[in-house]
Amino acid sequence: MEKEILRIALAQINCTVGDLSGNSSKILRYIQMAKDSSADIIAFPELALTGYPPEDLLLKPSFIEDNLSTLKELVKTVDGITVVLGFVDKIGKDIFNAAAIIYNGRVCGTFQKTILPNYGVFDEKRYFSSGKNAPVFSLGKVIFGVNICEDIWHLEGPTKDQAKARARLIININASPYYAGKVLEREAIIRKQARLNRAYITYTNLVGGQDELVFDGQSMVVDDLGRVIARAEAFKEELLIVDLKIPESKSVRARSAIRIIDKLASKDKSVTVIKETGLLDPVAEIYQALLSGLKDYVTKNGFKKVIIGLSGGIDSSLVVAIASDALGKDNVIGVFMPTRYSSSESEIDARQVAGNLGIEFIALSIEQTYKMYLVVLEPLFAGTQRNIAEENLQARIRGNILMALSNKFGWLVLTTGNKSEMSTGYATLYGDMAGGFAVIKDVPKIMVYKLSRYRNSLGVVIPERVLTKEPTAELKPDQKDRDTLPAYEELDPILKAYVEEDKDAANIISLGFDSQTVSKVISMVDKSEYKRRQSPPGIKITPKAFGRDRRMPITNKYRGQNGI
Repeated sequence: MEKEILRIALAQINCTVGDLSGNSSKILRYIQMAKDSSADIIAFPELALTGYPPEDLLLKPSFIEDNLSTLKELVKTVDGITVVLGFVDKIGKDIFNAAAIIYNGRVCGTFQKTILPNYGVFDEKRYFSSGKNAPVFSLGKVIFGVNICEDIWHLEGPTKDQAKARARLIININASPYYAGKVLEREAIIRKQARLNRAYITYTNLVGGQDELVFDGQSMVVDDLGRVIARAEAFKEELLIVDLKIPESKSVRARSAIRIIDKLASKDKSVTVIKETGLLDPVAEIYQALLSGLKDYVTKNGFKKVIIGLSGGIDSSLVVAIASDALGKDNVIGVFMPTRYSSSESEIDARQVAGNLGIEFIALSIEQTYKMYLVVLEPLFAGTQRNIAEENLQARIRGNILMALSNKFGWLVLTTGNKSEMSTGYATLYGDMAGGFAVIKDVPKIMVYKLSRYRNSLGVVIPERVLTKEPTAELKPDQKDRDTLPAYEELDPILKAYVEEDKDAANIISLGFDSQTVSKVISMVDKSEYKRRQSPPGIKITPKAFGRDRRMPITNKYRGQNGI
């Protein structure tokens, strides 16, 4: 069978939600780059024009019209290359998550997303209508189909229909959010679709951060035998260019394809262009996701510098390292705020972390402020035993100071709580939870240690004592996390089973965990929902994060059949 050589470019770009003009300018730059590389076709991510996810901007008629007007102006400039571009389409009162197929100043056809995800972080049925058709297109002698993200995950969907219409190339455009290991899931389904449908599949993914979400890119090309033949880098903008020898289709059904051009331009394709990029180590991948999510949250929202409360502990040490790597050492300020319960080792460790990173370090004792609070409250607290109220005063004083510095100098406060703490409520409202962005909110404590050791493997910044000493909040004498929480080696697997996998108590106990421990952990999680609702957004790195992924009622009396 004769084959046509097609040079295709996958534009793995970082878009900003709502920045129609900025996104359009970037799209045009990448189109020119693809033309300079003699590409026949370039594919952009899902909703590249609007950014993803636009959420309730889609309820604004003006936003939809502005998106269409921007597309119209962009289309006029396209010549000499075929462009597949994600945008919001409108027919009557219905809007669609769509792809425009553009050539020589006109839209030759569109594909409207057929399968709308409505789970986890996705809420597309709130906004979009579902497309009904799966058209195919001809570019020279190549028949290809276009579909969008979720469409490729279903074997009985548009990919199958397009392959039946003799498409031998499927161009799938995506805004697929990251979580650890997801790239392997994507690869498995794309390889299966390619084998089943005997089609080449190009998978173009978005890259960059958007609020809690981060998009990892890792765009790929899979041949008709299900082999990954090219892959873009993770968490980086890139134009991935690949030459594909696509079998011609001469069937009657293929003649119904929407024709773009009759013949591909003659160009030098004597050398096949293929780029191979290996997958990142799992811990390195998570670290890069955190860097990407933080950098884009800070820069896209107009901040320049961040401020972090340094305690000398593992969580704040990791957050300050991530911030320094993501934003540069000159844009990070660490503040150590001791009281009578803070150890000298904690100050030494906090100073050393700051010094190793080269960031600005401020030491500001809050002991006198703490004393004044106790004096003010003494008439009301008289006759009572000291408890969590006195402990949390210290955290809230620290939160107030960080927010005061934020207000005065325009610095964004980064909180340092991890997922284990957020799950169990081991955090103080308006204290260590006070801030604008929670970098490790979705990172379990055990992963915090793994990420810290990974960061030290690139160059030691976190002192060894921080990695080995027992975790403590230092809010009372000789306090340790284990006074309140199970050992993290036991806690984190229980939390994963309950929070991420929705297992009930009986199922978790059947995994070998102590029943009293399971009961205690589940109770702590359920009773802390009101705290999590008031926490800042944080980067999603697990399959189910708090917030958009997991939406539990605050007022909730359900405890399961066993009363747990």
